Amino acid sequence: MPDPFPDDDNARLVAEARPGDNSAPESVSELSGRLKRMVEGEFGRVRLRGEISGYKRAASGHVYLCLKDDAAVIDGVMWKGQAALLPFAAQDGIEVIASGKLTTYPGRSKYQVVIDRMELAGEGALMALFEKLKQQLGAEGLFDQGRKKTLPFMPRVIGVVTSPTGAVIRDILHRLADRCPTRVIVWPVKVQGVGAAAEVAAAVRGFDALAAGGAVPRPDLVIVARGGGSIEDLWAFNEEVVVRAVAACSIPIISAVGHETDTSLCDHAADLRAPTPTAAAELAVPVLAELRLGLDAYAQRAERCARRYVERGRERSDALARLLPKRDALLGPQRQRADDAAQRLDRALERRVTLARGQLDRTAGAFRPALLVQRVAAARQRLDQTFKLVEALNPRHVLDRGYAWVEARSGGAVASAVAARKAGALTLHFGDGDVAARVEQPGGKTHVKDKSDQPTLL
Repeated sequence: MPDPFPDDDNARLVAEARPGDNSAPESVSELSGRLKRMVEGEFGRVRLRGEISGYKRAASGHVYLCLKDDAAVIDGVMWKGQAALLPFAAQDGIEVIASGKLTTYPGRSKYQVVIDRMELAGEGALMALFEKLKQQLGAEGLFDQGRKKTLPFMPRVIGVVTSPTGAVIRDILHRLADRCPTRVIVWPVKVQGVGAAAEVAAAVRGFDALAAGGAVPRPDLVIVARGGGSIEDLWAFNEEVVVRAVAACSIPIISAVGHETDTSLCDHAADLRAPTPTAAAELAVPVLAELRLGLDAYAQRAERCARRYVERGRERSDALARLLPKRDALLGPQRQRADDAAQRLDRALERRVTLARGQLDRTAGAFRPALLVQRVAAARQRLDQTFKLVEALNPRHVLDRGYAWVEARSGGAVASAVAARKAGALTLHFGDGDVAARVEQPGGKTHVKDKSDQPTLL
């Protein structure tokens, strides 16, 4: 067979057909296409075990990564639809088993695996991922005891994040009804499988976003619960999105995932871990019957204390009463002084009456009829003398002897010429009548006018 590419020292600037070369040259795309068909036809689907390296999620949602072991590396790609169905959060360093189709990428002249399914390589890999997430989130302080919130003593409303059809919610409701009937709001979610972690995280954030006093009551406590199962079944509660939602919730949370020995990262982030969902209900509320018994016991103690206080007070009062003197001893001297005072009062009244009677007798002797007549005659004589004196001093009698009494018309007696000039208008009172007079001028004549006659010049 001739060499299709013989050595030729006479290479030319422009390619020419050579002897024996009856095929046209291939394009790069044609060769890449042949390689792609060869690889896909020869290998088809493959199932690879390797460690994830260079994990990256593009803005489009597609995932690009490498699978490697201690001797080789192969590129892998996972389209957006398959990446959204991953049951765990893939990251570097995790050993997985990836299933897909081996193909080439002509754009970069390399081969790669288009992954449509990826699983963790056994429980060892799952536990390694668990420990890695635990260390990573713990380093951020999400599991610190200092950030744990205290549970309310008697929550009025409890929110439960769980499957609405499983036995878990029935156990929780039954236990709450037995211990202390409480209002329960269930946020239904998937508790395993694809999308379970996102639903649980959304439910926790939804309860936290409820406003107080709204149409839907805001819970005082939230229980995140799931029944028992394998680590794969419980893996949704180890997802980072769930752990961060639980840690960020402002409402106290009890995590009850699995049974007894099952532990999830949700348990570490919650404010309290319950070994079972039933135990979570027991931790959430007190026993109403025990509270009533306790209240009754407190009431009885309070009653006994009050009764004992009264009894001790009565005992102290009786003791003090015994120390006090008897009533007769206290009131005897006062009674005796009252009797002495009554006797003295009687004697004083008798003496006072005797004195009054003697005074009355002496006074009555001064009121004899002859003495009274004599005193009345003397008083009448003094009255006659006084009347005569008054008559003698009556100005009317003086007027009858020819005198006149001058009075200003404005009122008041006029006793001097100065007062008469100043008054101007006068009234002259005579024994037989009054005459009006007017002073013409100071020092001049005075006109006198009788009330019935013409004016007369004085």
